[in-house]
Amino acid sequence: MKMFFSYRSLKIILTVTVLLLIISKAQPQNRYWVFFIDKKDVSFDPYEYFDAKAIERRIKHNIPLSDPTDYPLNKEYKKTVCTIAEQVTSETRWFNAVAVIADNIQIEKINDLPFVKNVREIVLQTFVTTKDYNCDLSDVQLDLAVKQTERMGGNLFKESGIDGTGIRIAIFDGGFPSVDTSPVFEHIRKDGRIIKTRDFAKKKEFVYGYISHGTSVMSCIGGKVDTINMGLATGAEFLLARTEIMNEPFSEEENWLAAVEWADKNGADIINSSLGYTTNRYFSEDMDGKTSLVVKAANMAASKGILVVNANGNEGDGAWEIIGTPADADSVLSVGGIDPGTDYHISFSSFGPTTDKRMKPNVCAYGRTVTAGKKKIKIAYGTSFSSPLVAGFAACALQTNPELTNMELFHEIEKSGHLYPYYDYAHGYGVPQAAYFIEKEAKIISPTFTIEKEERSVKVIVNDDLTDTNNNDEKYYLFYHISDKEGIIKKYAVIKVYKTEVLNLYTAGYEEGDILRIHYKGYTDEYTFRKMTND
Repeated sequence: MKMFFSYRSLKIILTVTVLLLIISKAQPQNRYWVFFIDKKDVSFDPYEYFDAKAIERRIKHNIPLSDPTDYPLNKEYKKTVCTIAEQVTSETRWFNAVAVIADNIQIEKINDLPFVKNVREIVLQTFVTTKDYNCDLSDVQLDLAVKQTERMGGNLFKESGIDGTGIRIAIFDGGFPSVDTSPVFEHIRKDGRIIKTRDFAKKKEFVYGYISHGTSVMSCIGGKVDTINMGLATGAEFLLARTEIMNEPFSEEENWLAAVEWADKNGADIINSSLGYTTNRYFSEDMDGKTSLVVKAANMAASKGILVVNANGNEGDGAWEIIGTPADADSVLSVGGIDPGTDYHISFSSFGPTTDKRMKPNVCAYGRTVTAGKKKIKIAYGTSFSSPLVAGFAACALQTNPELTNMELFHEIEKSGHLYPYYDYAHGYGVPQAAYFIEKEAKIISPTFTIEKEERSVKVIVNDDLTDTNNNDEKYYLFYHISDKEGIIKKYAVIKVYKTEVLNLYTAGYEEGDILRIHYKGYTDEYTFRKMTND
């Protein structure tokens, strides 16, 4: 039987069809974790799954190589969820779950599956931008805001579309007022990239109050003022943890430990901790990477694959002088501060090494920065802001090569330092450089000085054609250290070099096998002492 439709009836049918499609698409979609009941019928070969370095790290930390948390997810469970959900965005072996985007109908179907243990919604808060937040930048602030990322070669990341997308960063601090309203973070809120928050001091979710230090720190990772990036990881995701209160009682270290486990649970790739614990809690000899509660927690986080970035401390011009904990941890990327005006150590930045003579800091960044405050943009001082600059850099570096393990990333960031392979206890390997991750191929650097051995000194001759002969006041900085065979530094210094100059570095008292290492304008060379020298 043939069926005939008038133009009017056909139009009505098409209209109803379109409306039904619109209604079906209008179902609200949310994010959920879907947890499975088991890992039935899966196999796991740690030597096939892990990099050799990861195997070594697990053996070192006495972690079983075939721990069930490392087993892959059941492929059939995952496949079934994929056919129902709008999108599966990630998965976690440790917690035997997948993260999905789904509407109400889809998530009900998923929740009814016999192998699903439970479903947990990832709740994102709704934010309204404050109209009276002052984002005006003075000329001085604008200049510094640009330099604090460009000093790390951030323009290369930006030009390559690298902004930390897909990388999840946990921030431990004393509060995040205005992060839920300030225009500096609007791009993050708009995309729903504040994944979770937790106040470990008051045991609740709200963190958008209290000390504004965390707000300033976050701005140095992912903040923006108009088109100016205050940090490099403007595309990253964030976990915000309040662990500190004003009077810093001992419980803050317990909060720090709880926050590490929480960050691990919630998928952090990187932790930034612009915090440190020193005098009134510990003796200086305790800064050995083994003693404090937080240093043990930091090393455990590293053993779980998280890169922990920590400020070196602001005790350099005080009685304490040296680093705090957990910056003393072997597996923590510790960050010192440099002065934007001189490009070397800023006075308050704490010095290394650890008490067991390991090099700290590992790298450095600006210790005077433009940050977001509670109500306005400001200039702030401290390695508290050097650390998040490097954390944002690390997120971008990881985005360029997601296959890097946390400790591989750690060492690659060290190698990217502008002073590398030179190092000292004020600067580490220097300021990380994006070119190392973007350009891949090492540049050939022409020698900028020569070394000549004399009877009681080493003569360093700075090359004539590399200085500004038209300006007698033009100065550059030469870095040098003298270390023993094990790499422990006996002496180091930064010297101003004016035009062409010959430096005599006296060698009295140094032993055979000691190494003089010099860095000047991108070039590093060294000299090994051959025999005992005397006055």
